[in-house]
Amino acid sequence: MKCVILAGGLGTRLREETEFKPKPMVEIGGIPIIWHIMQNLSQFGINDFVICLGYKGHLIKEYFLNFENWNNDIRVKLGKSKEIEILAQLSNNSWNISLVDTGLESNTALRLKKINRFIGNERFLVTYGDGLSDININDLIEFHESHQKLATLTAVQPISRFGSLTLDGKDKISEFNEKQKIEDWVNGGFFIFEPKVFDYFKKDEPLEQGPINDLVKDEQIFAFKHRGFWQPMDTYRESLMLNEIWSSGKAPWKNWD
Repeated sequence: MKCVILAGGLGTRLREETEFKPKPMVEIGGIPIIWHIMQNLSQFGINDFVICLGYKGHLIKEYFLNFENWNNDIRVKLGKSKEIEILAQLSNNSWNISLVDTGLESNTALRLKKINRFIGNERFLVTYGDGLSDININDLIEFHESHQKLATLTAVQPISRFGSLTLDGKDKISEFNEKQKIEDWVNGGFFIFEPKVFDYFKKDEPLEQGPINDLVKDEQIFAFKHRGFWQPMDTYRESLMLNEIWSSGKAPWKNWD
């Protein structure tokens, strides 16, 4: 199964980092978050990626063009006959990566429409290049196959940014609860799509607006409820939090040795 990674947005709410690099290149533990996403997915046998580029996409291209040299020990011979020798193969990734320019200001539905030719007539996974989760992709696929519709959206319950108060009739605080998961379900950003879903990508609009609403109207989409770890990296505060989690040695998304 191919995985499409939406990696072209401006990342304006993370301007401290994205002024100089695209959001998927913001580092968690010194490694771009897009690597964490791909490394996690590869543990489920997903090694074929289509990356939708936009804002500063050339930096993502440069990262993967130099991936072997940057992630292994090397010896460099300089001079007229420059040579690079990999001394120790520290990276064992066997990824097939298509890096596709889908427009600087394209919305997500248009980005997906533009990579249709790289998918062909097969089921595919879509996710964003700025979020981490411990979702079991095998369970997601099994759920998708069970309802036999065109699309599955992963639903999550994020942690509230604020604690909650319970007040009595005289406004005395009777209970204080630290940040908890909200009760509503939201889009967690891991989709399974059948190839016919490309018929819904008609306009330059966010995926979550026209296409998803149309799939809902046509009763062609189900929600897979994920109750485990899920964390987007929308703000600088969230990037710091993900780095702290990684540094703890207990990152929930790290499903590899």
